[in-house]
Amino acid sequence: MSNAIGIYGGSFDPVHLGHLWIAESALEQLPIEEVRWIPAATSPLKESGAVASDSQRLRMLRLALSGQTGHVIDTRELDRDGISFTVDTLEQLSKQFAEQRLFLIIGADSLASFDRWKTPARILELCTLAVVARGGMAPPDYRILDGFASEEKVRQCADAEIAMPVIEISSRDMRDRVKRSRSIRFRVPHAVAAYIRQESLYRSSEERKSS
Repeated sequence: MSNAIGIYGGSFDPVHLGHLWIAESALEQLPIEEVRWIPAATSPLKESGAVASDSQRLRMLRLALSGQTGHVIDTRELDRDGISFTVDTLEQLSKQFAEQRLFLIIGADSLASFDRWKTPARILELCTLAVVARGGMAPPDYRILDGFASEEKVRQCADAEIAMPVIEISSRDMRDRVKRSRSIRFRVPHAVAAYIRQESLYRSSEERKSS
């Protein structure tokens, strides 16, 4: 058994097949035994919070991952509430899993803003970044890590890169499609799509009243 775990944080509002594909690719390509999904309470780098409530986003995650091995939902940021700083979560995880290596799964866009994160040097002490590199896109630029970690650590991050094809799915697009009464079938798990309909998520208050 591997002595490492993957950490996958995000709003997951809603969780979609792109998220699932990334997590499964991480399991296949990284030396990890599980992916811990950590839904964020409030992201400090987003102007507005999630549209669905914490409990609704958590329910969608549970529906999407039900019965799947290698995937664990970790609610520590929702339980903590307030702004979710990655370094605080990693500090907790490094103590809980003191004998295991941590890989933080992030997108190339998140890598590009890494110098704006809280205490980036400490983050790199606590984990190895595993950046999702999508085919057809510019390769991740690891030079942004220079000055925050040693050359060896930067090389470890580059070696942990997760190769992925282009995925033209985003949570924002899913919310917009629902708002415009367009189909999200085959873009989110069936159970998640059914829950979104049941809860009338991502629709205007007028639409919810008329339904």
